[in-house]
Amino acid sequence: MGKAERIAVRDELAAALPEAGQALVDAVVEAIPAYRALDPGQLAEVRAIAAWALTRAVDAWAGDTALSEQDLARFRGIGAARAGDGRPLPAVLRAYRVAAGEANDLVMRRGRGRLDVEDVLALTRQWLTGLDELSEALFSGYVAAGERLAGDRERAVRDLFDDLLAGRQTSPGALADRCRNLGLTLPRTPGLLLAEPLDPALSATPAAASSLLAAVRSGAPQTGAPQTGAPGTDGPGTAEPAGLVTTRGRRAALLLPPGARAAAGNAVAGRGWRGCLIEGLPLAEVPAAYRLAGDALDTAPDHAYDDTGLLGDGDAHVLALLNARPGADPAAVVGSVLGPLADPRHAHLLEGLGAFLTTGSATAAADLLHLHPQTLRYRLRRARELTGRDPRRPWQRLVLDVARHLAEIRTARR
Repeated sequence: MGKAERIAVRDELAAALPEAGQALVDAVVEAIPAYRALDPGQLAEVRAIAAWALTRAVDAWAGDTALSEQDLARFRGIGAARAGDGRPLPAVLRAYRVAAGEANDLVMRRGRGRLDVEDVLALTRQWLTGLDELSEALFSGYVAAGERLAGDRERAVRDLFDDLLAGRQTSPGALADRCRNLGLTLPRTPGLLLAEPLDPALSATPAAASSLLAAVRSGAPQTGAPQTGAPGTDGPGTAEPAGLVTTRGRRAALLLPPGARAAAGNAVAGRGWRGCLIEGLPLAEVPAAYRLAGDALDTAPDHAYDDTGLLGDGDAHVLALLNARPGADPAAVVGSVLGPLADPRHAHLLEGLGAFLTTGSATAAADLLHLHPQTLRYRLRRARELTGRDPRRPWQRLVLDVARHLAEIRTARR
């Protein structure tokens, strides 16, 4: 036969690549128990790698070439990633052997009646040499990463946080594996603090960022039974929730346990910095929260910061809306700014706040609603307690006004 037939078989496999990749994954999952415990996100990653590896192997066979240095570099990276996940190296290497056997069967079925002995021998040589090369690359990457993880845990934890911020750690199972491998327990609903020096000529150094985290930890309240645990686990962890720290540009990024706002504010103010704290977010939303906080620090006027130099969730969502940022969410503005004040049970309080924002004084607002001024002042005081915002301050007034108008629009549409 010849090269034309190999290329034809390769092209047919390429056209059916999703099905071929799934067949490889099914074979691996059936043969190797460790792969049966992977979550859908991790299996999707395995499927993508399997499809890529099949494509490169069949390309090399059709072109009578070898795997390139770029291919081997990627396999080393895959090996390093598996070390970070804590997946056993023997299981990883066996997975590739199982997948190679299934891939060989796929090629032979596609080429039945078209491939001759030379084609089959070339395919066999390709699997033998390719498996040898990629196994060595996987082993090299895995061992090197394992040594680095064992020798520099602090850097490994920082790498994990960098991946979280960048959205590179999207699978709960993979994150749980990395946390387990590092002996790390993360809060289920952490806060993300992004902080920077007031002087634009200065940057948050790694040492300063770590010092900031230590200050937050020392000032954070100790809870009796924190809800902790690496994502993907069935129950709470036994350790205190960890704080993570890294630097991004001139800013420090901290992942904090719930309830750390007061401590974070004191720590930021004590350094003459400013920051934005997004609280109560699922770990999967950390990348979006990082972008939200960064945009808020980029665009907030000086008078938007509270007395400790912090912006909060509501400030960040309002700034995203005012600056027409992608993903700006009116519902998030209402929820984060008004909080319980948006509940229908507190409609009278929201009405009083709206009247005050419209008229500019408690007396005029009371006249507008035909209320006694003391009644109106009581409603305003309750609104401040529920939102944590003082409508007499210019920025807080703007934020509350935007949120209450959005709430009115949402109510009118129901």
